[in-house]
Amino acid sequence: MRAQALRPAPAADRADEEDTIDTADAGPYPLDSASVVNAKETLFELLGRAGVPRSEAEELIALVQAGAIADAHSELSRADAAPGDSGEPYGRGWHAGARAAADVLVGIGERALERAIGPAATGAEENASQSHHPVGKVDVERAKVAVAPVYLTFSGSSDLDPEVSDEVLTAVLGTMSVVGRVGYAGQLEQFAGTERERLARLYARYGPNSHITLHGRYSLLHSPTSIAVLERLTVTPSALRAEWEHAELPPAWLTGLSSAWSATEAPPG
Repeated sequence: MRAQALRPAPAADRADEEDTIDTADAGPYPLDSASVVNAKETLFELLGRAGVPRSEAEELIALVQAGAIADAHSELSRADAAPGDSGEPYGRGWHAGARAAADVLVGIGERALERAIGPAATGAEENASQSHHPVGKVDVERAKVAVAPVYLTFSGSSDLDPEVSDEVLTAVLGTMSVVGRVGYAGQLEQFAGTERERLARLYARYGPNSHITLHGRYSLLHSPTSIAVLERLTVTPSALRAEWEHAELPPAWLTGLSSAWSATEAPPG
């Protein structure tokens, strides 16, 4: 009976079955809409228990969805060659189909991103709307995840109070628009890559493994948040100083970091 069940159905029967496809047989790991909603709601519950508001959890999930779509678009964009030796006409059709599907994914990705952060403003609109989007808990947590591995490439420890780290990162993120916060991890990695030699000199001279003590004007260099502050000092120093003052953070931390950064600038060749 088992062998008979595995035999292909006659062609006529298969034609009838195509009109009533059971999604359970669509693939080895089917994801129907109910299962996706269930996974989301489970994640909302878990994040809620951790103190994350649903609105911020929805933003985080939407960003992950947008990222998954971006990855799919990148994979599809590389599918420019038809499989096997199918001939030029088939290859042109394959390429056109892949490009059309990639264009559709771009639109889906943009809508997913808009669900996370709202319609992306640009230029003057973005700057004008920046103050209307306060820094949220998820923004700060994303920044923590971004700065930690970058910092550990230059220093092996962190001694600054976690609560202080939240305050520093809130000031840093306050200099950015909502769109800027979304792409901040990539921007931070780019900064660290460009300034790698100078950052290595800075942390060797003033960081946790140096003779500089934690308590003092260079104490911020004992925290992963220093990477974020340095990036903002390089890109938008005036806005950072304004946010720093608004947050009532110690001015000595910022001036100390700024002077240390200037002192480690490579001499002109």
